[in-house]
Amino acid sequence: MTVKGVLFDFSGTLFRVEATESWLRAVLAETGHTLPEPELAEKAQALEEVGALAGGARPVLPVPARLADVWEARDRSAEQHRAAFTGLSRQVSLPDPGLHDALYDRHMTPAAWKPYPDAAEVLGALRGRGLAVGVVSNIGWDPRPVFREHGLDPYVGTYVLSYEHGIQKPDPRLFTIACAELGVPPEDTLMVGDDRRADGGAAALGCAVHFVDHLPVADRPDGLRPVLDLAD
Repeated sequence: MTVKGVLFDFSGTLFRVEATESWLRAVLAETGHTLPEPELAEKAQALEEVGALAGGARPVLPVPARLADVWEARDRSAEQHRAAFTGLSRQVSLPDPGLHDALYDRHMTPAAWKPYPDAAEVLGALRGRGLAVGVVSNIGWDPRPVFREHGLDPYVGTYVLSYEHGIQKPDPRLFTIACAELGVPPEDTLMVGDDRRADGGAAALGCAVHFVDHLPVADRPDGLRPVLDLAD
């Protein structure tokens, strides 16, 4: 196999969202609300257990039956994505009902995300070798401003986002679109992601697939560097 193009997942692969407690703390500060520290920690833990932070931990508690359908299809539209995650968030009582939408809005801002330490180096090296680079993500909003704010956008030639196509990984159709936009056939494309089920769907087209660990930024300083060897 000669790798001519590389597709990357967004969350957990190139970027990591902030911790749940930082997320809640930032929104409380932005909206002028306060909670005693023990209660803030308790609310953050409860939000994490229900999986309210998109890009964060998956739900530990069962998804309520009333949200089951929208949860399964959450990445197919912006409306379903917001409904799914604010629905999970609303299981946790907060000082103001409006905070649930404010939390969702916060997670879409560049300030809520950090690139992995080696992301710019790896993307830059791939582009320097003349390889096509794209992002293919299950998501309900546009992450391009996150890439721009953190200086990674110049390395990305195309973004294929589930909510813009109404298709979510592991559906091979999303990877078909991504390869077509890269201008590289699947058999010459490497898919890099952190979700073996979702990102592994690229293998059905003949793409090579490489997985990274979905870890905090500080705990994965060089998890993307093996991609450079795979793309040689």
